[in-house]
Amino acid sequence: MARREMIWLALVVWANSMLVLPFSQGALAAPPVAAKEVEDSPPEPEKSPQEEDAEVYELMRLFADTLDQVDRNYVKDISRRELMEAAIEGMLTKLDQYSAYIPPEQIDRFKSGVESEFGGIGIRVSVEGGILKVISPILGSPAYKAGVLAGDTIVEIEGESTRGITIDEAIAKLKGKVDTSVKVSVLHEGEEKPIPVELTRKTVRVATVLGDTRNDDDSWNYMFDEDQKIGYVRINTFGRHTTEELKETLDLLNAAGIKALVLDLRFNPGGLLSCAIEVSDLFVEEGKIVSTAGRNAPARRWDAHTRGTYADFPMVILVNRYSASASEIVSACLQDHERAVVIGERTWGKGSVQNIITLEDGRSALKLTTASYQRPSGKNIHRFEGATDEDAWGVIPNEGFLIKLSTEELREYNEFRRQRDIVGRKPEEGEAFEDRQLLAALSYLRGRLSGENEKEDDQKADGKTKKAPEKQAAAGN
Repeated sequence: MARREMIWLALVVWANSMLVLPFSQGALAAPPVAAKEVEDSPPEPEKSPQEEDAEVYELMRLFADTLDQVDRNYVKDISRRELMEAAIEGMLTKLDQYSAYIPPEQIDRFKSGVESEFGGIGIRVSVEGGILKVISPILGSPAYKAGVLAGDTIVEIEGESTRGITIDEAIAKLKGKVDTSVKVSVLHEGEEKPIPVELTRKTVRVATVLGDTRNDDDSWNYMFDEDQKIGYVRINTFGRHTTEELKETLDLLNAAGIKALVLDLRFNPGGLLSCAIEVSDLFVEEGKIVSTAGRNAPARRWDAHTRGTYADFPMVILVNRYSASASEIVSACLQDHERAVVIGERTWGKGSVQNIITLEDGRSALKLTTASYQRPSGKNIHRFEGATDEDAWGVIPNEGFLIKLSTEELREYNEFRRQRDIVGRKPEEGEAFEDRQLLAALSYLRGRLSGENEKEDDQKADGKTKKAPEKQAAAGN
């Protein structure tokens, strides 16, 4: 069989498999037409299923002909795999920015991000000036147990120099199947001779629920204010194990007598919809959490349950311009139910849901936007193209709590946070960053615990007082 006919046959088989679902559900039905349009130009009659089939086959023939011509006659030799992946990526550019093709060489890293675990030695690394440096070992990992420290240089991997190595090459060599070993040569800071270390790869789980500072055993300390029992919990992504980690943390805080909580979702890009629903359900006793609606999926609604709810303390949720998706589901839900006060900046504005569709028996995947979601109040979350600041999108902090950080402040905060997150490193004396958003959260919660803010809320309800946003934000400094 000629190459062109083989391409054509493969596309016909694919087209047949794709036609069943849309036509059976009427997804291609024409939209309603306004009365004026009917008077001026009657709508074209709907195509029959047979006509639709014929049109799809013609489009597949066009694609097959183009692929065959490029494959045979283009001036340079390009693999069919590259051509097909370029065609897929080109197709997805017509969709929204969140739909994407995940090729085989990226699928493992993508899965690790979703699962928050991987097979490896458990270190975060960077390449600085061609030198492979350890940012931090992961608590409890093989590297942590072997004494690998933040600031160490990995000189060799399996006897090969790492000089000039790229970050992707380093990760590929250090990661691997569980219970396999890897030999590295590690140079500690301040020493002249590297030491050989043989590490056995294990399943490394990356924590997604974090605190502010670490205890002596390098575990996180979640009690920010020991005197007033104000807890602080930071979630950096909504992964497979986040709900479990958060429950364990809240139980620890409850046992320590927590009276108020700061939930920090700043810089959290999102994650799993199911996890966002579960986290919201931990703090809300009843009512709608979120609902979704899609083109080929029935509308769905998730409601909160009383059982297992942590509802006995006031809360603040911190967000910023980089809080997105699942972060917005949680903050919008708790804000709408008046379970928490939202402080910080307006969030990113991502109100869409992506499904992960496996391709090639799991060797690649398609991340496809299949639905949009709505917060309990019904307000829009998604920032559509061309949206202005006056339009409804994202999660806006509660009145009086819009506190924007400058670009310089964000840079300083990220460096401060990076240093504080290093395992085995204790904050130095005098080391501090004036986190105006966190200070405002603490000020509000301390006022709630003393009863001051409750009096102010009552006065606002009676129409007697109304604080200006800038004055209230300044109170947290």
